[in-house]
Amino acid sequence: MKYIIDLIEDVREQIGNHEGYTVTAGLLKTDANDSSKLIYAGEAPLNTYHIDKIAKALCFEIDGSDTRLTIGELIPSLLILDMDAMMYMLKMDVNAQYNDMEIVGFGKNDEEQRYILFIKI
Repeated sequence: MKYIIDLIEDVREQIGNHEGYTVTAGLLKTDANDSSKLIYAGEAPLNTYHIDKIAKALCFEIDGSDTRLTIGELIPSLLILDMDAMMYMLKMDVNAQYNDMEIVGFGKNDEEQRYILFIKI
């Protein structure tokens, strides 16, 4: 389980808050032959996000639009949150079948300037 504070720290450490990085979803699936291993199954750009104060979560969404969420849009709005909100969980809605997915890790692709939020199905 990852929290907003984890995201802020990882972005600072991994990419130095570089505003041009696009935020993407990375999909990990359990290996059919070895359930202890995860297989990378692709990624998709994230389009929007919102803070759900009732569920205490930062929710990322893939809505199919041409909008691309960037670190420059995301991080400044998170840095002004109060300390209680920093402990909100990170979630993702991919589609109707896969919504409210827990973000399990972070990654980056420096070559293509992508910051990746990993989910597991």
